[in-house]
Amino acid sequence: MDNPGGRKVFQKKTARKQLIEQRLNLPDRLLRAEQLQQVMRIWLLGRPETVIGAYWPIKGEFDPLPALHRWKEDGELLEQPQPRRIGLPVVDKVHMSMRFHAWYPGCPMEEDAYGIPKPKGTEVIVPSLLFVACLGYAAGGYRLGYGGGFYDRLLATLDPRPTTVGLGFATAFLPDFEPEAHDLPLDAILNDNGIVWPL
Repeated sequence: MDNPGGRKVFQKKTARKQLIEQRLNLPDRLLRAEQLQQVMRIWLLGRPETVIGAYWPIKGEFDPLPALHRWKEDGELLEQPQPRRIGLPVVDKVHMSMRFHAWYPGCPMEEDAYGIPKPKGTEVIVPSLLFVACLGYAAGGYRLGYGGGFYDRLLATLDPRPTTVGLGFATAFLPDFEPEAHDLPLDAILNDNGIVWPL
C-alpha cells in the first residue's frame, strides 16, 4: 500500500497472513528446522543461563524444544551445580498476561485459552534467557509477532530483563519492516543459516 507521498507503508496485518501461509507451505521446512536445531545447539554452548523460557510451536513455527531438551541433558552430564530448567508460557487471557511454568518431556499438558498446549500443574519459573518465535524479523533485531503484545508486557515486568533471542527461518526476513515506538529489539536472532543479529 502506498501513501500520498509515494512511500510504501508496511502493513503488519497483511504481512502476518502472508508469512504464516508462506511458512506452512515451505517445501524444505523440515530441513530448515534441522539446520536451526544445530544453530541453536551451537549458540547455547557456554551460555551461563540455567533457566530458559521457550514456546510450544504453532502454525508451522520452528520447534525449539528438542534442542533445549538436549541442552538440559548436557547440563546433567556435566553435573552443573545448578540444574538446567525449561519453561513454557501460560497465558492469562483475562488479565492479558503471561508467565512461565516448568516443562519437561512427558510432563502433563493442557490447552490454554488459545488452544495452545501448556504445562499443567508445574511450578512457575522466571527465565533468564527467553527464546521467542519470529513470525518475521528485520534488521536491528526487530521481531514481528502475532500482535497480542504478551511478550512486551511480560518483559516490562521482569527485572533483570532476560536475554531475548528470536528464532525463525531465513525466509521470514522483512526488508521493508519499519519499527514503531513500542517495538523493542531482541538481543539476538537465529535462523537456519546462523546468527543474523547482532551482525
